[in-house]
Amino acid sequence: MHWLAAAAARAGIKGADSLVIPGDISLVDSWEIASRTLGSSAPELASSIAAAFGLAEADFEKAEPRALALLPERIARKYHVFPLREDDRHLVVATSDPTNIEVEHAIGFASGRRPIFELASPSAIDEALRQAYASTSSIDQLLSSVDEQVADAVRIVEDLQPEQVGAAEVDSAPVVKLTNLILRDAIQQGASDIHVEPGLKGGTVRFRVDGVMRQYMHLPMAALNRVVSRIKVLGKLDIADRLRPQDGRSKVAIDGRYVDLRISTVATRDAEKAVIRILRPENTRKLDEVGITPRELARLRQLLNCRDGIVIVTGPTGSGKTTTLYSAIREIATGELNISTVEDPVEYELPGITQIQVDPKRGVTFANSLRALLRQDPDVIFVGEIRDAETAQIAAQAAMTGHLVLATLHTNDAMSSITRLLDLGLDRQTIATTLRGTLAQRLIRRVCPDCAQPLIGSLTEEEESLGARFGVLPLSRAVGCKKCGNTGYRGRLPLIEVAVITPSIADMIAGGATAHALQRAAIAQGMAPMRDVAIARVRRGETTLQEIERVIGDNIDERAQHHSGPPSILVVNADPAWRRMARALLEGGGFRVSEAVDAAQAMQIMSAGEEFALMVTDLMMPSLAPVSAGYRAPSLRPTTAIPVINLPPEPAQPALPAPQVPALPDPQAQAVDWARFAATVQSSVRRTEH
Repeated sequence: MHWLAAAAARAGIKGADSLVIPGDISLVDSWEIASRTLGSSAPELASSIAAAFGLAEADFEKAEPRALALLPERIARKYHVFPLREDDRHLVVATSDPTNIEVEHAIGFASGRRPIFELASPSAIDEALRQAYASTSSIDQLLSSVDEQVADAVRIVEDLQPEQVGAAEVDSAPVVKLTNLILRDAIQQGASDIHVEPGLKGGTVRFRVDGVMRQYMHLPMAALNRVVSRIKVLGKLDIADRLRPQDGRSKVAIDGRYVDLRISTVATRDAEKAVIRILRPENTRKLDEVGITPRELARLRQLLNCRDGIVIVTGPTGSGKTTTLYSAIREIATGELNISTVEDPVEYELPGITQIQVDPKRGVTFANSLRALLRQDPDVIFVGEIRDAETAQIAAQAAMTGHLVLATLHTNDAMSSITRLLDLGLDRQTIATTLRGTLAQRLIRRVCPDCAQPLIGSLTEEEESLGARFGVLPLSRAVGCKKCGNTGYRGRLPLIEVAVITPSIADMIAGGATAHALQRAAIAQGMAPMRDVAIARVRRGETTLQEIERVIGDNIDERAQHHSGPPSILVVNADPAWRRMARALLEGGGFRVSEAVDAAQAMQIMSAGEEFALMVTDLMMPSLAPVSAGYRAPSLRPTTAIPVINLPPEPAQPALPAPQVPALPDPQAQAVDWARFAATVQSSVRRTEH
């Protein structure tokens, strides 16, 4: 009797007495006959056979990579076993035939451990072997359904002229073919980055499309390692060095389109990870083609018309800072200006522009390249990134000697760039003198025009919640279709806030104003906060509130809610004429004004939660010290009491009427020196903001 039939009979499986298995068939066939005859699935049969032999059932979810390293693939496939766990003396192995003594000897000799068997069906072992081990034949199976034209879809064109591309030979080996497939599909899906990531039992390839990661392919580890090696060959990297991070670049032609690839590899615990940044030359468009809103576009062009100074674009990695500045350079590159760039790396090649590639190994840094460019009679200099104090100092020097410097920084909003420049060693007076403007930028996904659903009926609970938070009702809903990869979004739009450094803001910078104070001053002088720009996109149906939530988030929303607009001042006085005069003058100066007739009403107004920068009264009013001491401004100054200024009337001085304020009949109101009043309020508010 076959050992499998005997084991089924010992296990008491119904129908096992009539089970007949020929002795000359394979192990896989014998299990298939037993499963079919006994009417039992493979896992159920394995459980019964394991009980008959007194063995445990194999649990492949708990398999350890260290055990896999002890048993060569050749032995595992020959004897149809799979290593699960190990210790100093034993190796736990999944098998479908615990009666094979030859297997026990072979495993013990190959691993140096005493084997302990656990039972599993042949199909379960086959699946585990397929996931754990890979060979060229398994890659061939992966590519069996791929069109043969993929081998010709990607061609390396580095160091070749366009007319020489047709003569390039293409290697159609499976690994090369698989790498070409990944590159081609990434280009077709509009990906900006390709991530080839190792894992515990295999690898993953993901694409970043419109700023969001998408799953693309799972690979066995051996196949992934070979793809990473092929990518390193494309970037002219050392494939033998798997411990140090490496960076390279390549230029390829994919389906007739030229694409630049920036390649980065880094060693992980188990293997190497590779990331490819895809740069498309056609992305360098003029400013009016990149989707900037008209108001922000006009303010940006105002900055580009400056003949000297520094213009900074801020934002996180991948927010489109360099693309915006390239578009700006294209717009001003009319042939009348000498424009030079210092970049790491040079992302796009622009005709008529001198572009310097930073290479620290050859001693080419941002700082010494900038020094050299200052002797090249430049009009405009683009600095890829201000990273250190030396580069910041030379950029400021260039700005002060009649050059327009365009640069990028990594900060969260427009005015935080001033704090970053201070951290890099520039003094406030230099920043106030040289800085012409700052931009903060994000990229937000556009709703897919082919599947966007107009919101005519009721809103979802999430849409109602976001609508209440942002103060706008959405016009469209992202649904998802084949053209947008079922995401509901296709393409991206820039969100830009543009701060122009006016003389008053420059004075605030030199005087030590905080970033919050500068941000509020910029808003008061015409800058639209990024949150407002995003909401305007929603009102036009270009994006959704969910996308604003993803890109901007709660922090910016909360900051804009509390700090947008001019400072608020509380005027406390029993005399209505005095209050009207103060309100007219303060609102003319750009402040928000609230009025109270006495201390009790002032306390009631402040308890409502509004933040006041200042309380104004006169000496005729009883002391408001208890009121101000009991008030704590929310969020910004949780431990700071509201400051109070008392303005005395000056009857001996001729009164100066407030500009554009109608004459009031009250003589006491006319006795105040209103010019001094305005100056005192301005200086007091500035001190509280600092």
